[in-house]
Amino acid sequence: MSAYAEHIKTVCERFDKALADTGFESTLVYSGQPRVDFLDDNAPPYRVNPLFKYWVPVTESPKSAIFYRKGSQRPTVYLFQARDFWHAPVNVPEEEWQQYVDLKIIDDLSIMTDDIGSELSNTAFIGEDFAEPVHSWNVKARNPQNLIDHLHFHRAIKTEWELENLREANKLAAKAHVAAKEAFYAEKSELEIHHAYLAAINFRESQVPYNSIVALNSHSAILHYDVYDTEPPKQFRSFLIDAGARYRGYCADITRSYAYEEGFYADLVEAMDNAQKELLSEIKPGVNYYDLHVSMHLKVAKILSDFGFINGDAQSIYDKGYTSAFMPHGLGHFIGLQVHDVGGFLKSDDGSSYERSERHPFLRLLRDIEEGQVFTIEPGLYVVDQLLEEHKDSDDINWDKVDELRPYGGVRIEDSIVVGKDGNNENLTRDAFKALGAE
Repeated sequence: MSAYAEHIKTVCERFDKALADTGFESTLVYSGQPRVDFLDDNAPPYRVNPLFKYWVPVTESPKSAIFYRKGSQRPTVYLFQARDFWHAPVNVPEEEWQQYVDLKIIDDLSIMTDDIGSELSNTAFIGEDFAEPVHSWNVKARNPQNLIDHLHFHRAIKTEWELENLREANKLAAKAHVAAKEAFYAEKSELEIHHAYLAAINFRESQVPYNSIVALNSHSAILHYDVYDTEPPKQFRSFLIDAGARYRGYCADITRSYAYEEGFYADLVEAMDNAQKELLSEIKPGVNYYDLHVSMHLKVAKILSDFGFINGDAQSIYDKGYTSAFMPHGLGHFIGLQVHDVGGFLKSDDGSSYERSERHPFLRLLRDIEEGQVFTIEPGLYVVDQLLEEHKDSDDINWDKVDELRPYGGVRIEDSIVVGKDGNNENLTRDAFKALGAE
């Protein structure tokens, strides 16, 4: 049986269990449609419902839907193809997935609702319903949270077909990262580096899974920086790039930091890279991700001590809360159909969940690590003046050393990891760079 055949079998089984446990006979997963801007008739780029592309690798077919009856083991895919002269028709080439579904091409949504008939009233609808006629469909429930929680909990364990797509996404992103790195050392502007990234993989800006962070020098300390200066800086010091790619709807998310020349910042990047590798060695089933996050903070604390930013040992630096000022975000997150994939707070498929940590409120993942999960590991260290204000009177912090780092902004290293048995994990990101001879 092929990887996709196994995948759709698993998806059917997961939907069967979710529908049975939540009291629904069927579900209608709507792909979504563009939503126009306020007081305008132009729409931002369309993004497909992730639970639609969970079934089939179709990401550019708005107004389509998947209807699945509990226990049927075969979904019906309604692909919408408008009959008009304004838009190019959706190109859906013949592929393996079409062997495992009942495929129906429609040009009017009423064809689908007529086809489903009275079953629609016993159906759980999943998707956006801001537009007519979708908003008025007579369904049993719209986006029932118990059904969505059930599905999201199990999505954390990836099928082999999903892993194949994630590997390809990382290969694309790694290729683009190499091009961006070369543009940095060629002293290009942030915008030119961004263009080099896209050109390397023939992507439009709307095709990457999130706004790429292309940050030179002090901009590296802005966690979601996406402004892109159009002129190169007078002096090149550092480069942080956080950028991804998509393949068949699955996402890559990679961050690398580079020093323009040898010295203090290059040593810091190497230290963070080594700390990240140590964290990777701690990943195994049964470990709680929160504990891994705390381990990361202790490693960041050691770097802060070793480089003279803060006086004290790693444990005292963490206990006093200093690391949260230099490393405010979470260690990572699930990744898959979405960059920040879902289910990170769910304890079980009944929807019970973990409370966000008061100490580390931006951590997106609190579950125990299980074989088959895929998540990112992305430790960082930055000079964020807003966060340092709380410690402005501290004698523990060596402010001259902080000022030395400020022009470089910060450093972050991010890989995506597939959890294997007994710590035998797969590093999607580093494997992709190695295949290019780039790491």
